[in-house]
Amino acid sequence: MVKSIFVGELFPLHFQKIYFSGRRSGKKYSMAPQPILAVALPSETGRVISIQSHTVQGYVGNKSAVFPLQLLGYDVDPINSVQFSNHTGYPTFKGQVLNGDQLWDLIEGLEANNLLYYTHLLTGYIGSVSFLNTVLKVVDKLRSVNPELKYVCDPVLGDERKLYVPQELISVYREKVVPVASMLTPNQFEAELLTGLRLTSEQDGREACNILHAAGPSQVVLTSINIDGHLLLIGSHLKEKGKPPMQFRISIPRIPAYFTGTGDLLTALLLGWSNKYPDNLDRAAELSVSSLQALLSRTLDDYSRAGHDVGSSSLEIRLIQSQDDIRNPEIKFKAEVYN
Repeated sequence: MVKSIFVGELFPLHFQKIYFSGRRSGKKYSMAPQPILAVALPSETGRVISIQSHTVQGYVGNKSAVFPLQLLGYDVDPINSVQFSNHTGYPTFKGQVLNGDQLWDLIEGLEANNLLYYTHLLTGYIGSVSFLNTVLKVVDKLRSVNPELKYVCDPVLGDERKLYVPQELISVYREKVVPVASMLTPNQFEAELLTGLRLTSEQDGREACNILHAAGPSQVVLTSINIDGHLLLIGSHLKEKGKPPMQFRISIPRIPAYFTGTGDLLTALLLGWSNKYPDNLDRAAELSVSSLQALLSRTLDDYSRAGHDVGSSSLEIRLIQSQDDIRNPEIKFKAEVYN
């Protein structure tokens, strides 16, 4: 029977000393202090806290990001900003939404047990200003524990000139979030909202990256930009202030289907591979895009084999079936570095 528990104060190790009392003999047996291994011996790649949505069925938000990062060797602790039965593209959905106070409760619980040491913070869709302001408090708190923490932010605002979030979130992202982000992964429309530029050429995309660098993040990836019917990813890495960033492009095939969770997956892959190749964002992007495209190809094939018209509705990605392509992608999409 457990009689008493004492929590050690040494950080980053978290110890417990537990005493057991035998029912018959009355003797006490003491166990050796036990560290929380995820903190004491984190994975060589890193320890990620991911604040995103969650669905019971399907792969979006944390369901799309956590497993790939674990496959790449990361310890990942998810906080679910919402918990829904399924994604909102279905006719109906039910579930709960986490508010800012509840998010902060979770952070305080981790802090009380000396469990707030992370190497990365990952965020995706955030639906309210109050929750986003709490995320900013989380960034400050995590960096008070680990000043080297990298914040990878997918600024989910909308797509194809349609907003997914309240208008007032744009200014919060632009004025408060971008300056504290380490990596930013907007799509074309989101980059336009954050920079005020209309992106109609590759040069516009590169200039948008420069504007975002000046505001904060050293790494920017425009995950999709449509230039004259051609789909591109444009990446930019500012390795040293005062010098031009290394910029590149990857041509992406257009697929006549709509998938859910792909943006969440791509940002997670970019976090995972960029940390393994910290000076080669172009290499990280090649690996990430190649993984994603292999997964999309498998998803299309599987829906077609099931007799489904792939153009008739949004498709749930085949994440589990594509784990080999996530762990060891064959690079089929090469980066072209701009001169």
